[in-house]
Amino acid sequence: MTTEIKVPVLGESVTEGTIAEWLKQPGEAVAVDEPIASLETDKVAVDVPSPVAGIMSQHMVAVGDTVEVGAVIALIEAGATAAAAPAAAAAPAAAKADTPAPAASEELLTPAQTMSPAVRRAVLEHGVDPSTIKGTGKDGRLTKEDVLAAAEAKAKGPATPAPAPAAPAPAAPVATGGARGEERVKMTRMRQTIAKRLKSAQDTAALLTTFNDVDMSAVIEARDKYKDLFAKKHDIRLGFMGFFAKAACLALKDVPAVNAYIDGDEIIYHDYVDISVAVSAPNGLVVPVIRDADKKGFARIEQDIADFGARAKAGTLTMEDMTGGTFTISNGGVFGSLMSTPIINPPQSAVLGLHRIEDRPVVRNGQIVIRPMMYIAMSYDHRLIDGREAVTALKIIKDAIEDPTRMLIDL
Repeated sequence: MTTEIKVPVLGESVTEGTIAEWLKQPGEAVAVDEPIASLETDKVAVDVPSPVAGIMSQHMVAVGDTVEVGAVIALIEAGATAAAAPAAAAAPAAAKADTPAPAASEELLTPAQTMSPAVRRAVLEHGVDPSTIKGTGKDGRLTKEDVLAAAEAKAKGPATPAPAPAAPAPAAPVATGGARGEERVKMTRMRQTIAKRLKSAQDTAALLTTFNDVDMSAVIEARDKYKDLFAKKHDIRLGFMGFFAKAACLALKDVPAVNAYIDGDEIIYHDYVDISVAVSAPNGLVVPVIRDADKKGFARIEQDIADFGARAKAGTLTMEDMTGGTFTISNGGVFGSLMSTPIINPPQSAVLGLHRIEDRPVVRNGQIVIRPMMYIAMSYDHRLIDGREAVTALKIIKDAIEDPTRMLIDL
């Protein structure tokens, strides 16, 4: 019996998505609830599971096609066995003659390691054997990062004696009209959405950024002193983000406008703090939300952040994880950024930017000393937040980080 596979409900206000990758090809066996396709929405990638066991019969749409909720994207012969694979695969083979044949190296892959086009290109470019690489993606699938790491390890293999230098060849003439390659790649749906939202923020909000610098000595000392006990008790690493999240909660409580947003001709204030944390994912930057951060302790905040990071890398964040948020923290320091002007995450009105920590000379008690310093930045919507409020909020964060005791006694 042929079963139609339809696009599932993707979340509130999400009506369509884009086929990012087929995880099952025509003729392959499919188990119940096994993902057959990866569907990319405006915010996250969603796996489409099979409701039945059988054989993938036909893809009704191609990678890159936009599909609406409820649309039929594939057919599965329920109850069929692998023996029926050749017959099942015949129709789609004729219907989709433009589908590229798998590379020779792909024959070594298990179904869980089906390669995306980007991964396939990386495998062929670097000449690595994908069957020897352990995938870190969803269900053990290979990622481009896995391939690049394997290629780098291969390049660092055991040293061999350098061959005797050959006689120098005559210098070749410099090419003046040689071809230079270009590649045109369609933007992913998520990247298109990120671009639209960031441009909308610039076009709509009156953006302004205020800066300060923070002496990280006290936080580093506290972290070094308690990190082992913290990890032993809570089974999570004590990072710097927990400190900044708690410091931000103090600032947002004292300066409510920074935790509010404009809706038409009204201002919406919140008596809670939901902090969006910018996390790097394979398809772009995503901002999952730490709910009720003002009511959570350091351990729970660090656990939430670690969970978001792992699920962003695996591509398993949900729409619910990304919905809401009253304030955003973005840490460009992990990539080495010294200073930046972050862009707000609409409809929010402010974002805190963190940067790298570096030893710098500062004056303390009339003496020049070396301290681990970090520049911090707050971009805000000047339509709602006055400069005095933004500077005050950033100063509260600075004071809390330089004297973490403030976070314990709510100062």
